[in-house]
Amino acid sequence: MRISGFTSGGLRLASLLILPLVLVVRLPGFHAVVHAQQHSMHEMHAGMAMSMDNPADAGRQAKLLADKRESEFNHHLAGFFVLLAGILLLAEGCIRERWPLFRLVWPLCFLAGGLFVLIWSDTELWPFGPQSWYYGLANHREVLQHKTFAVLLLALGVIEIQRARGVLKAAWAGWAFPVLAVIGSSLLFFHDHRAGMHGPNPMELMHRIQSEHFSFAMAGFGIALSKGLAETRFPWRSFFERLFPALLMVLGALLMVYVE
Repeated sequence: MRISGFTSGGLRLASLLILPLVLVVRLPGFHAVVHAQQHSMHEMHAGMAMSMDNPADAGRQAKLLADKRESEFNHHLAGFFVLLAGILLLAEGCIRERWPLFRLVWPLCFLAGGLFVLIWSDTELWPFGPQSWYYGLANHREVLQHKTFAVLLLALGVIEIQRARGVLKAAWAGWAFPVLAVIGSSLLFFHDHRAGMHGPNPMELMHRIQSEHFSFAMAGFGIALSKGLAETRFPWRSFFERLFPALLMVLGALLMVYVE
């Protein structure tokens, strides 16, 4: 049955992809996390105000600045890979007839981004720092979340490369990207990010970081929805096949202008 240009199958897929966002926002745990983060930031702000007469030493300030620069660089480089994937995917239709292997290039961007986040996103871990991976994953939620994002990126890259090669033809493979994108976007609502909590206006910084991550999540849900509809046979499929890489480019650009 067709409803205003959409097939019922397309509408069902759209509803299935939007449903996790609705559930996440309505979960009591989601509101508890937001409340806990705000409470923690108020305590941090109060603590910083009390220590105004006893500022951190130069070493501490240098460490905070280094953490800020590292976090921004991580977001920027990850954004570059996502932006490049979108550009390559848009160009694929014009190039793949002359160079068939070009269809494998855009998923490699996800593999490269995933490897970077997996290895270099938290330099306090071995081999760059003194902490073991077990300690970091068990005691730092931010580290665990970074590595989870890395695994999602690697999974997306591997699955899409196998699909492009024609090795993976199972029906579930077409759902893998939308579902994993929804999972990754949902995790952003619970992302513990305190690396930027320094300087004279910690609450302002916190709100800006939360706002930026919210925009990442919204772009991610748009990517999931457009990719799912691009995999569905219905009249507007070609439109969503172009919208998907365009939204990848939007997310990449947002990551590349991230600032703490």
